[in-house]
Amino acid sequence: MKFAHMGDCHLGGWRQPELMALNLESFRFAVDTCIKEKIDFVLIAGDLFDSAYPPIDIIKETFNEFRRLKESNIPVFLIAGSHDYSASGKSFLDVLEKSGFAKNVFQAEERNNLIYLHPTIFKNIAIYGYPGKKSALEVEDIARIKLHDAPGLFKILMLHTALRDAVGNLPIPAVDQDKLPKVNYTALAHLHVNYNKNARVYCGPLFPNNALELEELKGGSFYIVDTTGKIERREIKLKEIEIIDFEINNALRATENILDEIKKRPIAGKIVILRLRGFIETGKTSDIRLGEIEWLAKKQGAYALLKNISKLHTKDSEIRIEVGSERLEEVILETFKQENPHTLNQLISPLMSVLQVEKKEEENAQKFEDRLLEEVNRVITP
Repeated sequence: MKFAHMGDCHLGGWRQPELMALNLESFRFAVDTCIKEKIDFVLIAGDLFDSAYPPIDIIKETFNEFRRLKESNIPVFLIAGSHDYSASGKSFLDVLEKSGFAKNVFQAEERNNLIYLHPTIFKNIAIYGYPGKKSALEVEDIARIKLHDAPGLFKILMLHTALRDAVGNLPIPAVDQDKLPKVNYTALAHLHVNYNKNARVYCGPLFPNNALELEELKGGSFYIVDTTGKIERREIKLKEIEIIDFEINNALRATENILDEIKKRPIAGKIVILRLRGFIETGKTSDIRLGEIEWLAKKQGAYALLKNISKLHTKDSEIRIEVGSERLEEVILETFKQENPHTLNQLISPLMSVLQVEKKEEENAQKFEDRLLEEVNRVITP
């Protein structure tokens, strides 16, 4: 049997209309591939959407692609990721499942401080899954999971988390890959990396989720896997990337220099990333006419223009944090804990999780506040 392994689609994540559309087009490309190659089923290992409540236009387009898969008799099995996970337990993944377009394979029960995962059976395949959560709260849970046995079946475990082997020296919570349950294939998402070791695979994002990823990855990816052991990475590169890098010390002259460079470049149909860096000695950042630069880029036929000024400084520059990936929150938390050791640090992640609790439909403001305070007290009271 052949199956597709996708994840980190982050549909609805881009604010620029052109890139939001390209993100959807990448998803459509992956669906086209699955239908054309007669894939037996599809796995989506979390973060189908960029939030638990995506924009209505994104929902409509996404549902249409799931309809195409269903009409082609290709079932979809998924789990929630850290972005489309909802502490209330409600998200549009539930709507997909209720509509018969997908099956959430997270089925678990707790016994003796262990989490037993039940399989979803499809023909001769047993699919297990555990969702990603905000602030990496799933990491400790995954250390406790056990699988209900499914003898004789090809076993797949879907996880949305960070593996220690994949994060390297980054100071973030991660799962010890060697302590995971033994399965035939581990379908991973969350880290936007190219990783394939011992049938443990990060599929990569279907489309880069920010400008830095566009520079590094140049496009998206997913996998086609055969149960005989063939694991094939498929790249999705619908647009070329053109990087224009400028070191600036005089902001008063910068605009004309950038405009001249744009006129020389073959940027028609490309995503242009304008990367400005340096220490401004004359003028200020606002003297760079970014609107005019974008206008010319579009006139020259650029598909989209992204501006990166995170490494452009002036005498009054504040300390900047470069947003490189969705792991930023985890890195900040771990760095804070290391630089400010205290026994109360263990409460940070549980409290962040509690504060993400959402108001229920039947609750008024006072009841919601009382429930929130009760949850906070439960965390901080030994």
